[in-house]
Amino acid sequence: MTWRAPEINRTKEQTNGDERASLESWLDYHRQTLLLKCAGLTAEQLKTPSVEPSGLTLLGLVRHMAAVERWWFRIRAAGQDLPGLYESDDDPDDDLNAVADADAEADFATFTAEVEAAREAAAGLSLDDAFRRPRRDGTVETRNVRWVYLHMIEEYARHNGHADLIRERIDGVTGD
Repeated sequence: MTWRAPEINRTKEQTNGDERASLESWLDYHRQTLLLKCAGLTAEQLKTPSVEPSGLTLLGLVRHMAAVERWWFRIRAAGQDLPGLYESDDDPDDDLNAVADADAEADFATFTAEVEAAREAAAGLSLDDAFRRPRRDGTVETRNVRWVYLHMIEEYARHNGHADLIRERIDGVTGD
């Protein structure tokens, strides 16, 4: 039997809650939206690129967001000493680019595990907890957990727009 991305029942974002609950709710809504864009597709369909010259795929987006979850919540905010997920010396964007031989089912499981691990890492942190982040230019900047939530919501929103277009190209499915 051919593996397909699981169906998902997306939960509505919370409209009345404190700051933390609202941030978590909106982030979960966007996490689920990405999975909704993939639901029911085969591994090969998930590897279908958008349009030339772009090689962007739905599977690449799932892999990328798993890596971003790990990077910002676990490595940066929580200070966990972990390797990157899909990085290679040849291509720092392997999460997005190296999907031809990727195992879609395993990558979806990795995404789910990284989201859960990110939730666990963030649960022990205050929105005001800060961390220092070295930049490529040698400077160091300070960010807090609140910024991580906002950045992740922005990151998913942007990539969910990409996912809309890719999904429509694959089988004509559109929607929010």
